Amino acid sequence: MAIIEDPLALPSGQPEVVERPLGAFSRPREVGSLKDWLTTVDHKKIGIMYGAAAMFFLVIGGVAALLIRIQLATPNSTFLSADAYNRIFTMHGTVMIFLVVMPIGATFANFLMPLQVGARDVAFPRINAFSFWVFFLGGLMLNTSWFIGGGAANGGWFNYAPNNGVPYSPSAGIDFWTIGLLIVGIGSLTGSINLITTVLNMRAPGMTLMKMPVFVWMTLVTQFLLLFAIPVLTVAQILLASDRLFGANFFNVEQGADPLLWQHLFWVFGHPEVYLMILPAFGIVSEVIPTFARKPIFGYPFMVFSGIAIGFMGFGVWAHHMFVAGIGPLSVTAFSVATMFIAVPTGVKILNWVATLWGGKLILNTAMLFSIGLVTQFTVGGLSGVSHAIAPSDTQQTDTYYIVAHFHYVLFGGALFGFMAGFYFWWPKAFGYKLGETMGKWNFWLMVIGFNLTFGPMHILGLQGMPRRMQTYDDAMGFNLWNMVATWGSFILAIGVILFLVNIAKSHLAWRAANRPDVGPDPWDGRTIEWSIQSPAPNHNYDEDVVVTSLDDFWHRKYQPDEDGKLRRVHTGAELAQPGDPTGVHLPSPSYWPILLAASLPIIGYGLIFNLWLAVPGAVLMVISLWGWALEPADDLDPGDDHHDDHRPELETV
Repeated sequence: MAIIEDPLALPSGQPEVVERPLGAFSRPREVGSLKDWLTTVDHKKIGIMYGAAAMFFLVIGGVAALLIRIQLATPNSTFLSADAYNRIFTMHGTVMIFLVVMPIGATFANFLMPLQVGARDVAFPRINAFSFWVFFLGGLMLNTSWFIGGGAANGGWFNYAPNNGVPYSPSAGIDFWTIGLLIVGIGSLTGSINLITTVLNMRAPGMTLMKMPVFVWMTLVTQFLLLFAIPVLTVAQILLASDRLFGANFFNVEQGADPLLWQHLFWVFGHPEVYLMILPAFGIVSEVIPTFARKPIFGYPFMVFSGIAIGFMGFGVWAHHMFVAGIGPLSVTAFSVATMFIAVPTGVKILNWVATLWGGKLILNTAMLFSIGLVTQFTVGGLSGVSHAIAPSDTQQTDTYYIVAHFHYVLFGGALFGFMAGFYFWWPKAFGYKLGETMGKWNFWLMVIGFNLTFGPMHILGLQGMPRRMQTYDDAMGFNLWNMVATWGSFILAIGVILFLVNIAKSHLAWRAANRPDVGPDPWDGRTIEWSIQSPAPNHNYDEDVVVTSLDDFWHRKYQPDEDGKLRRVHTGAELAQPGDPTGVHLPSPSYWPILLAASLPIIGYGLIFNLWLAVPGAVLMVISLWGWALEPADDLDPGDDHHDDHRPELETV
């Protein structure tokens, strides 16, 4: 690998000065009116709304987590009743998985993926808006179960049969869980088809599959996982809803049904679900680490094919969640071996990240710290997960806090740490300014310390025999110390998350107080083509098609070898950036129909739960919305009118 000398300086040694071409934009992404956000079909605004909604649900899920930890901090606690505890831990898991981690992955997929492939938008912009509103309104409907219908669901986020039947859960909480997540799944399914089509059909000229950024690859694999996994859960939910609402007997043991059918259906979805949450974070850190190690990603083909292998093999290991369910020794053996094999492509990624860091000129900013945090914390979670491939070990660990520790190290220490890296890294591209680095590092250290204090002790508690879903425990059981440590850790972790939200607000106010200084198109000396357009990204994305000639194409335009073979910067990002001129660009016009169509689904859902007559207005709204959508023009007919709020170049120049 050639050496980059002084990679952040110009050839002259002078610091970079951002000079925008005439007609370029330095203004921020405008907040816009409520109407703008309700009717937008711009993939970047939709991505931002996914992120905002996920933060809203994160607060709900986080408060539930803190209530759980308060209850378990001391023995024989009566802070929560057994029924309240069951509902809170059920909703904590459900909200965190379906309404926080998955949507944050969708945040980056929607905002970033079209930019990285050189497209002006996704393939179907209005379906993209529909996907978001279905997710958000379905999530709101799910959470209304806290207040109506007898309380929230109480069967765990996995909702096993026969406990999910009416005899064991007579309130409507399970019905809200079933219908709400079914609606959310529709949003995920339509979104996956949209993003797959975008990647396969709308890449920039010259961008072959093996020239796509790693993030795009991981997003593509994730969408295929959604495409094949969500229908399995949808089938299970329809069967369960038929049992509970219409008297069917798919999971009724008294009528000869087998409750293991639910477990098989759920985990055929549930294990690929783990990878569709973690793969986008893998893609993010695969972009952040090379940027701040000043090196290309090590073993790009291996990173790509290991991600594909993870996605493919993820469908073949579901029954390791069922080793104690009586599936038989042959099945246990087969799934034990498959579980061991799936650790191989994951290990390849970890080794490639470490090799990228090795010998690099590391810049330890907040995004890089969170990326390294993912590598380390996910490795811990992966090692504890490998122990579940050993059936006797898994038999003892199943339904103990060892499992809780494992999947939180994977999904929080893995997925959420990676997403935090992505927020800090691409924030300038979304909003035109950076998040504060000092507060960002406090944010990182509080989260990493709080995280390990919370979930590290759970390994010990699990090995000591503390069961999951345990509402309280006796003083003589010996669980006191580590439960108290975990509770203190959870509050430190919560402070770290709150600090991230404070950082957002403080950075925005400081940026406005400084008269909105221009961060420039390429504040990190980035490698991929989204750094070749203005920050924040113009609503039309690219003035003209970008021709891609290599992997990390934008970086290769800035750095070229000299006579000695050393790579030196010959251009700055500002010099190569497109002006941001929307003149003549056709964009889809805003539309109310996606949100109206999405709103019809929860109305029908409430009708199914309470009274079928309530579903009639929802069905009428659905028909009207589909009819209006079908008759609405697909594109903006006036190329001079940019419905995405960009100003004309001649109206605002720098």
